Amino acid sequence: MEITQSFLSQYFIKARRLGTAKIALCGLVFAFAFAPLASAQRKVLSPNQGESDGLSAGGNWTIFHSEDKMTGEKNVRLELLSNNFLNEDPDYKPRIEITCTNGKYSSADFNPGIRLGMPNRPGFWGQPQMEVMVRVDNSHSYHGWNWIRDRFLSMDKGTTRELLSAQIFNVQIRGRRGNEIAEFSPAGLDLAQVKQVCDLTPKKP
Repeated sequence: MEITQSFLSQYFIKARRLGTAKIALCGLVFAFAFAPLASAQRKVLSPNQGESDGLSAGGNWTIFHSEDKMTGEKNVRLELLSNNFLNEDPDYKPRIEITCTNGKYSSADFNPGIRLGMPNRPGFWGQPQMEVMVRVDNSHSYHGWNWIRDRFLSMDKGTTRELLSAQIFNVQIRGRRGNEIAEFSPAGLDLAQVKQVCDLTPKKP
């Protein structure tokens, strides 16, 4: 009789443990199944009046929509935040913003979140530019980007297209305190969506 009671006691302990394990396993399955859905539905508050809150465009990208109240133009803004902060401002991450209007690419801007150093070269029309060094995966190159009010740099379309399918995208600029490097991880962008809203396709460096 004592042997039987001992056996039953051990049996129920094992059963309870097995039941707990099954519950935990079900919880993990549920979490993994709905994680992509939760990620796809995450919203980012827009800082711009009249612009919808941002939704994930894949990877670290966020997409915002707006409509011009006078012309009715449909505007899309794709935003990618850097992985790091620059020395001058530890609270604001550098970002890249691609703007598209009525399904066509309009422009791409690099916003370092800090005051830029002075321009160091003229553009084709004599406009002030800053020479930047860009790394796209395992290649690097130099570009002259238009210098706008010591706060933004206007990127060229070719480099913007290289960004779309890159795994690593780093930009070295001259800040007020010397060279700074903004590091980005662009992988995961929904390229089909970008083609639809911007008519923009990636290219290799």
